[in-house]
Amino acid sequence: MSRALSSSRVLIQEELIPATIIYSIQTGKVLHIEHQILDSKDEILKTFDISPNDYRDVSPYIIMPGLVDAHVHLNEPGRTEWEGFATGTQAAASGGVTTVIDMPLNAIPPTTTVANFNLKIDAAKGKTWVDVGFWGGLIPTNLNDLNPLISMGVRGFKGFLIDSGVDEFPAITPKYIRKAMQKVANKKTLLMFHAEMQPHVDNVHALLVEQIGNKTPNLNGLAEEIDDIDLGMSASFINRAPKPVLNLLAKHPHSDKNNILPNRKIDDSNLTDEQAKALAKSPYLAGSEPQFGKYARLANPNHDEYLKKQKENELTSPLAKTFDFDTEKLTHDHQKTPLSLAQQDNSLLENIDPTSYASFLASRPDNFETTAIAEIINCSTKFPNIPLHIVHLATYEAIPLIRAAKSQNLPISAETCFHYLSLTAEKINNCHTHFKCCPPIRTDENRKLLWKALRDDIITTVVSDHSPCTPDLKGLEKGDFFSAWGGISSVGFGLPILFTEGSKLSPPITIKEISKWCSWNTAKQVGLSHKKGKIDVGYDADFLIFDDECEYIIVNDETFFKNKLTAYDGMKFKGKVRQTFVRGNLVFDLKLGHSKVAQGSLILEPRFE
Repeated sequence: MSRALSSSRVLIQEELIPATIIYSIQTGKVLHIEHQILDSKDEILKTFDISPNDYRDVSPYIIMPGLVDAHVHLNEPGRTEWEGFATGTQAAASGGVTTVIDMPLNAIPPTTTVANFNLKIDAAKGKTWVDVGFWGGLIPTNLNDLNPLISMGVRGFKGFLIDSGVDEFPAITPKYIRKAMQKVANKKTLLMFHAEMQPHVDNVHALLVEQIGNKTPNLNGLAEEIDDIDLGMSASFINRAPKPVLNLLAKHPHSDKNNILPNRKIDDSNLTDEQAKALAKSPYLAGSEPQFGKYARLANPNHDEYLKKQKENELTSPLAKTFDFDTEKLTHDHQKTPLSLAQQDNSLLENIDPTSYASFLASRPDNFETTAIAEIINCSTKFPNIPLHIVHLATYEAIPLIRAAKSQNLPISAETCFHYLSLTAEKINNCHTHFKCCPPIRTDENRKLLWKALRDDIITTVVSDHSPCTPDLKGLEKGDFFSAWGGISSVGFGLPILFTEGSKLSPPITIKEISKWCSWNTAKQVGLSHKKGKIDVGYDADFLIFDDECEYIIVNDETFFKNKLTAYDGMKFKGKVRQTFVRGNLVFDLKLGHSKVAQGSLILEPRFE
């Protein structure tokens, strides 16, 4: 059976033109494209046995390729109270997303072994309204699992250079990255990184003396000269980056000095420069999340009991469902929070307000990102044939690093997120912990410069980093940014966010640009550019119908997330998805809702590139 869809505006070959798309329901592929709107009785339609009832002209709405969201936390199995395959993919479909790639962590168990991946696959079957692929995880103990996971179809691997906040997904070091690169050499894959690291500049020399005696190396060449010492840290790229990275910067003819704003922070009369530095240096505030990782062990005496029960539950349940455990109660009972521990360690922090976003932002300065990215690029100089990717880039200060690496043909790529392009630190009120994420939302000036980096093709993809949790973990009643779980729920919001915010730029962002960043480039990132990311003959019939005139306000209760809490509640947007098709199947209609049956497939084929 074949069907046809046409409009006066169809995004074909990077142009909005009148066109008719003919596609097969059986194969889910595009069969033919006419660069005109056909009459319902046209002979071409008859050739494909398409009756007038199976042909629609949706003019003046836009038909464009379905979005490929390459960064989504669906949290199943194990933390399905946070999200799940069904609700997460329904939310995606409502926003024209036809493919999501599930992140390896926040599910229990994480996607770090073949056995764990099989649990994930079993949990997903029959529950996906859009096509779903999977990232594997990089953790210190799974080097030998990487190639088997590639054979099973993971699109690549993600690791953290800072504490992830969940015990089952420990951080890795630059030394591990190099070992992983050796393991996957000659494989079609991608290594990705949560790029934050505490610089610890003041402690580097003492650590070196402790490990190698009285030899005093040049700190500018730290990672190059002392390759065997696993420091897991380096200073800001501005003056103490690894020597190969400094060489890259020196070779690159362009300079972004006018756009680099060191020590940027939002105005807050109660926060001194000394306090800001103390916040950034505190080990208690460095982890990505406070509830389940290193901080939880420090703050909660019963944390080991929690882990034991969690492990017992994993062994007895094929889908590793978690039990009810009140982390908030533990924290309250023992009166220990990340900030209270930091205050015990440093008297400068005694008067810090945990409900102030300015305080949280100061605890995660831009050099957390530039330090980590310098280390990643340094690894790339040693294995220049293996593609590396920076997830959720939040600071423009890293752009000179990435540009320099690209100028020397190192295979480094970077994504940013919808929230970094639309939300600003200056507008986040005290106690509004639903805006917390790591890396943090930074200043409005930084946001504008990220848009510039996108248009300059230094950042190449935009994703949601949909990272939901239960409302209690956000701690809205207390409003403590340091204790709250971080993450912005936004899968399915990307198209209207970019369309609305992009319209304010000069010149305004185009549908063509959005599709490049969120469909074609993301399809290439996940190794699916042979079948997804554009409307073309032989490609999957994944497309959406977009009303670019519709204006509306996002309301928490009207979202499709399992936990109806988002930072975008109450915000006005322009542009709404009316219908979403996955391989020719209508999976979402603005008036009728979602299809009764989940039409998504699991993507388990090897990468195309």
